[in-house]
Parts: sequence; C-alpha cells; structure tokens
Amino acid sequence: MPGVLWVPALLGLALIVLPVAGLFLRVDPVRLPALLSSEAALSALELSVRTGLVSTALALVLGGPLAVVLARSGMRGLRVVRGLVLLPLVLPPVVGGLALLYLLGRTGLAGQALEVVGVRLPYTTAAVVLAQTFVAMPFLVVGLEGALRTAGARYEQIAATLGAGPWLAFRRVTVPLMLPALGSSLVLTFARALGEFGATITFAGSLQGTTRTLPLAIYTTAQSDVDAAVAMSLLLVAVALLVIVVARPKAVEGQS
Repeated sequence: MPGVLWVPALLGLALIVLPVAGLFLRVDPVRLPALLSSEAALSALELSVRTGLVSTALALVLGGPLAVVLARSGMRGLRVVRGLVLLPLVLPPVVGGLALLYLLGRTGLAGQALEVVGVRLPYTTAAVVLAQTFVAMPFLVVGLEGALRTAGARYEQIAATLGAGPWLAFRRVTVPLMLPALGSSLVLTFARALGEFGATITFAGSLQGTTRTLPLAIYTTAQSDVDAAVAMSLLLVAVALLVIVVARPKAVEGQS
C-alpha cells in the first residue's frame, strides 16, 4: 500500500472521531450516571432497539426477495427499478417521512382506505417501524444484491441441469450464497434504523413512550437540557459501536 495514502486516511478518520470525542469532553462526568439512567433515556433506548429489530426483520422479509429479483431477473427497466430502490439512500429522510405521510396519512391514497377499516398509522409505533424500514432497507438490498452478482448465476444453472426446480435451487443454492453477506447487511440495516431521525419525526411525531426513539429524544432534550442531550448522544454512540464493532465482524467471519 502506498504510504502517501495514510495522510488522507488519517484526516478522514479524524473527521469522524474528533467530533464524537468532543461529546465526551462536553459531558459532566458527575451527572453522567444519572442522565444515562433517566426514565426518558431508557424509554427512548428501549423503543429504539425494539423498533429497530422489527424494522430490520421487515427489511429482510421484503428486501431479501427484492435483492434476488434485482440480481437474477432480466426484466425490462431493471436499472430504473434499482434506482427507485436506492432512492432512500440519497433523499433527505424528511422527504421520505413526507412521502409516507401523504401516502398513509388520513388524507393519503392508502391512508383513506385504511381509515375505512379502522387502521391509523401516522403517529404510532408502527409508523416508526415503517419510517425506519423505508430508510434502512436499501442497505440490505445493496449488500445482498452485490453478493449475488459477485457469486454469479453458474451455481443455480448447474443445479437446474441436475433437475432442481426454481424453488429448490433458491432454497439450496441461492440462499446459502447470500448467507455470508446477510449478517453484515442485517447489522448495517439495524444500525441505520437505530439512528433514523428525519423520516420518523415527520411521519410518526415525537410522543414519549410511543414514537420518541433515542435520536428524537436527543433532539427534544437539547431544547432544554444540553447536558442530558449529550449524555443520550453518548448512549446512542455506545450502542451503535456495540452493534457495528462487536456484531458485524462476527457476521463477516461467516465468509471464511
């Protein structure tokens, strides 16, 4: 590796690490234990983890098949479909929240139909899950589609020549091909859902115990108590690091 790459690499690392380190310098160590164990912080953390897990599972159920279709099908307009799937990665999350609100809100196209059967999604915990899934699912689709494209379709073709039908080949060949990338993609999806803010506050609001996840609690608390907001931020940083540093390497090890 060329040694000159170290300079921009270290500058890039500093750009990420130094602002986070600044949070540690800002917090009052005497108040930190009480701030971290406050009811507001623990309630928001519990809601974030619970909705993050559900949205990750939903992303797997919907995004897994979507990744297979993108990687294996030869349908027309595939490039456009892929662009639509990746749209949440480049859109501001607030735009995603507005889109969900105008689709599933009381006056939205689907929201009016749901109102008829007594279902109301905005400003509920289910809305938090949908908002998190909207912004996080592309991470899972990108990871799985990339793994399938790298592996190629020759294994499925060999299975077909041996008499395996499409469903048998999917279960016995395609799914095992996705497994190494699946763990890493799930971790990234969960981490993204955990930190989701813009779409959630737009579509689900900020109701303590119902829709106020940890990022929303940080934003709300910062209006009145900066120290408490910084403590919650450190809590979110710790959980995110725990997920990425501990869980992701274990998932990636499955590739070997």
